[in-house]
Amino acid sequence: MLDGRKRIGAGLAAAAVIGVSLLPSAPAAAEPDIDDVKAQIEQLYHESEQAAERRNDAELELERLQSELELLQQDEAAQSDGFDSVRSQVADSVVAQSQGSSISPVAEAALSDDTADFLAQLSTASTYSNIQGRLVDTYSTELQALEVRRSATEERVAQIAAVEEQAAEESATIDQKVDEAEALLAELEAEAAEEAATLFAEEGTADTAQAAEIAADVPVSGRAGAAVQYALAQVGDSYVYGASGPDAFDCSGLTSMAWAQAGVSLPHSSKAQYSSGRKVSRSELQPGDLVFYYSPISHVGIYIGNGQIVHAANPRSGVAIASVGSMPYSGAVRPG
Repeated sequence: MLDGRKRIGAGLAAAAVIGVSLLPSAPAAAEPDIDDVKAQIEQLYHESEQAAERRNDAELELERLQSELELLQQDEAAQSDGFDSVRSQVADSVVAQSQGSSISPVAEAALSDDTADFLAQLSTASTYSNIQGRLVDTYSTELQALEVRRSATEERVAQIAAVEEQAAEESATIDQKVDEAEALLAELEAEAAEEAATLFAEEGTADTAQAAEIAADVPVSGRAGAAVQYALAQVGDSYVYGASGPDAFDCSGLTSMAWAQAGVSLPHSSKAQYSSGRKVSRSELQPGDLVFYYSPISHVGIYIGNGQIVHAANPRSGVAIASVGSMPYSGAVRPG
């Protein structure tokens, strides 16, 4: 099965061919209403985008955890070196006191790899008072510090495994929803499929022409202007889950790349981008502002003025222009 992030780009344009090739040989049932099917497909795309944005969030969390793990592993290695040095000093002291007689249980423990047994022997042996007390205390402290670091490292490893599992589950959800959307398209009979393909193509052509006109008229400059101009130049590009250019985008991939042109770094996640700037009200919107949709947030676009946004819509529409109120509005942010 192809990856859900890559399969859809060209499939919709060939919907008529799919419909013809999968026509049943038996008498067909009543032809499905194209508006109903279109609504179902839109819902499936929305659900797959929600999963894709959750996966983006998981990948950001994974990067953070892996960075923490690297630091913990470095700290653990340094602590282990320090512990080994102190253990060697204590062992030398114990062995020195055992010279000329049979090796005591403390000395045997000192020469073994069992650190816990070594510490227990030191705490109970009659020779304890003859060993440097400060050195033994240091040994005990170093051992406890090492165990704390080992425990923290193990915890991060477990967290990473859990986040990787979550990301895999979200990928499976994307595949499932895309498969369901494709199945709905395949159910359309030839005439309906041709009509759907025509409507989809007309929408894309209209958006591309509109973008060219808007790009010259958007009243914005500076960093916001750079972001808007970049986003509008991508109208007509494909929508691919997890993509951030140069020829395909998902919603947060488009907004992050657009603002990168202005020197502003945004995380590849609509949820995370909502915390990446100053909140603005709907009445305060200016070109360049990020506009967020749904609850919980799972979609983002860039405001371009005149009540419109440019956004990576879905695998059917690609990067397109839409009304700011075309989806359930959640809020807006001004980056930078």
